[in-house]
Amino acid sequence: MDKQIALKVTEILVHKLGLSETEVTPDANFIKDLGIDSLDYAELTMEFEQAFDIRIPDSDAEQLTTMNQAVDYIKEKLDQKNNN
Repeated sequence: MDKQIALKVTEILVHKLGLSETEVTPDANFIKDLGIDSLDYAELTMEFEQAFDIRIPDSDAEQLTTMNQAVDYIKEKLDQKNNN
């Protein structure tokens, strides 16, 4: 897991959802563990897109259920973007 991406994702979760940093663990499930609802999830996806300057299709966003998955996905998107 890329540390800078993980820090930014954690920062977004803490600031947007009012979570404490200790709640945001690598395996934390966004819905089950962090209590994120569908509206929060949509807002998070938009925040990730803006923060990292990437596009996350809805079909991909639905698959991102944990912090680890989100960080890995964002890293992959950034790597693709940098290789083009």
